[in-house]
Amino acid sequence: MDDLNTIDKAAMFLSTGLMFLGIVVLGFVETLTGQPHFPVATEGGEVVAYGTFGPTLRTGLVVAGLVVLLVYAGYKLATPVEPATDDTTDVSTAD
Repeated sequence: MDDLNTIDKAAMFLSTGLMFLGIVVLGFVETLTGQPHFPVATEGGEVVAYGTFGPTLRTGLVVAGLVVLLVYAGYKLATPVEPATDDTTDVSTAD
């Protein structure tokens, strides 16, 4: 975790934040408001009640978080890996 650059941290925080907002925060708000967690339909199939937030919004936030991770993965695949440098020198004593 010490070798993370700014892009690594931004991608992790943005994707985690979007998914956390879409799953946990909006779910908690729906629980507090007492709205149904799923669309309520009549026998004829007509939707008569939604939750506080539509499923499109919540799904969109989670998918946006996954897209950020996908773009970040493409970035990591496209950038060359820097070789590890070892600044310590091994001093061996031969007897």
